[in-house]
Amino acid sequence: MFKSSLETLEQFKKVLSELPKDCYSQSCKILSNASIGQHTRHIIELYLCLIKGYDIADVSYDRRERNLKIEEDLVLALERLTFIQKHLEKPNKAIKVNYELDGEENRLDSNYFREVMYNLEHTIHHQALIKVGIKHFSNQDIPESFGVAPSTIQYRKACAQ
Repeated sequence: MFKSSLETLEQFKKVLSELPKDCYSQSCKILSNASIGQHTRHIIELYLCLIKGYDIADVSYDRRERNLKIEEDLVLALERLTFIQKHLEKPNKAIKVNYELDGEENRLDSNYFREVMYNLEHTIHHQALIKVGIKHFSNQDIPESFGVAPSTIQYRKACAQ
């Protein structure tokens, strides 16, 4: 689980670092006017929320800190991704996750490993959207596995044999 998460984040950093100039923060019509930077910020903030909530075993993705500089500054985003890679691997433990739905506060039992997996799947989902944005703006070569779940990659390999 950590290996897949760390490799996914490393691939993400590589793809982001190869973006054409000014592509990162540019609004993209086919992404509902969101930017690659906005999707990147969202990924980073959920991971940071989990890492920061680990010690107190309490996480609220809804009440995360929103740092708009991350969606404008690619260098800062790459630094935050490296920070996540360095601090992600921790022992499993019970965690409470808080969500607000329809104005009602909900508190769910979870655990750190489950939330790391949630963040991995969430990252892959947003990477698929980011791939669409990159293809809209450029001809950048993007790995075929970018934005694709590890289980899908394994399935495709098995089918090819």
